[in-house]
Amino acid sequence: MQTVTAAGLDVHARSTEAAAINVVTGEVERQRFGGSEPGPIVGWLAERPGPVRAVYEAGPTGFGLYRAALEAGIAIEVCAPSKVPRAPGERVKSDRRDAELLARLLLAGQLKAVAVPDARTEAARELARAHDDVRVDLMGARHRVSKQLLRHGQVYSDGSTWGSARHRQWLAARAFADPLSELAYSEALAHVDALTHRKAVLAERLSRLASDEQWSPTVARLRCFRGIDTLTAMMLHLELGADWQRFATPARLMSWLGLTPSLHQSGESRTQGAITKTGSMLARRLLVEAAWHYGRPPRIGAALRGRQAGQPEAVIATAWRAQHRLHRVHHRLRERGKPANVATVACARELAGFLWAATHC
Repeated sequence: MQTVTAAGLDVHARSTEAAAINVVTGEVERQRFGGSEPGPIVGWLAERPGPVRAVYEAGPTGFGLYRAALEAGIAIEVCAPSKVPRAPGERVKSDRRDAELLARLLLAGQLKAVAVPDARTEAARELARAHDDVRVDLMGARHRVSKQLLRHGQVYSDGSTWGSARHRQWLAARAFADPLSELAYSEALAHVDALTHRKAVLAERLSRLASDEQWSPTVARLRCFRGIDTLTAMMLHLELGADWQRFATPARLMSWLGLTPSLHQSGESRTQGAITKTGSMLARRLLVEAAWHYGRPPRIGAALRGRQAGQPEAVIATAWRAQHRLHRVHHRLRERGKPANVATVACARELAGFLWAATHC
């Protein structure tokens, strides 16, 4: 489809700057909207000479404008802000300039579009991220409780701590001489209990979502791998927009996850650095946590065997190859003197490739 009008939109919560370039005449039209509501913006785009192509940067305003424009028959993209080319010598930045820059880069084909999930997948992903937010809050709340006890010389030394009934009974029996310290402790412990309950409720809801026919086939395949159970599989699947097929090769998935080493090459010099850490931080953390399991010798326990029951033989074989391959990688790197976390990240990178293969079987 030949483009007649290319429009760039610089979208913010309280304002949107638009610039439309007429390819035939070269004329640039500008418009400022007092918010990010899709209606007026889509209406203005529809009035431009067609066919119209539009673009805006991914950000906190979400994908409402994208979906509204598609419903109106307007071709629109959401581009990755980190991939937008900018001149090193540019010293003036404004919303008007940004909108026009997006329009011109769209015409030049120099923007990288992001994958936009459907509305239901996005809602489920928000729930998964809410679960992870509660996990982080709970970890902080537990630390505050344990550190207050430590300041008063009370240390639990009877087995595992958080999650065991015995430890919870020990916490409930703690007492302080000063009523103010007692009150602070009671509040902190109540906060831990509340967050624990919220986390369990969200985990249960995500587990039920994982059985939905929209996501269950892929989640079941991911659960065939060591270190990946229902919650991890579901959250990984959602972080990828429930679409593994958009990655043509495992290397592209690894790169998107930010698990590939950074590179600086100039002339004869070539230097690899730390991993890029692009893409989804949550997906990357889940993969690294799962990769820790591959430091142990390969085996299939009762729980893993149960998760693999009824799955395609090709997927089970891929999961078994992953155990052997990642175990070798982990120990080879450790023998070379690499830190444990470096070896684990390397395993996480290769684990992503095995997961890609399992979803493409």
